[in-house]
Amino acid sequence: MCRLQNVSLGIKSLDFTSRRGKMGVKLTDGREMIVPLSMFPDIKKLPLKERNDWMILDDQFFTFSHLSKVYSIEDIFKM
Repeated sequence: MCRLQNVSLGIKSLDFTSRRGKMGVKLTDGREMIVPLSMFPDIKKLPLKERNDWMILDDQFFTFSHLSKVYSIEDIFKM
């Protein structure tokens, strides 16, 4: 995986338990974004146990053990 050329911000962690129907994304600069799961239908379909099995790749991408799709930090900012 390679870093996005125009992005210096990274993903630190994901949270699916604090807010129902939403994904919390902690960023490397200390901010947290709250994103509706409706923006990510594939993730929304996963049971909570499978959502919590996420992986961060190169600080700018994330995926799940039960999904073949890889999402980028740019996907989070497209809201």
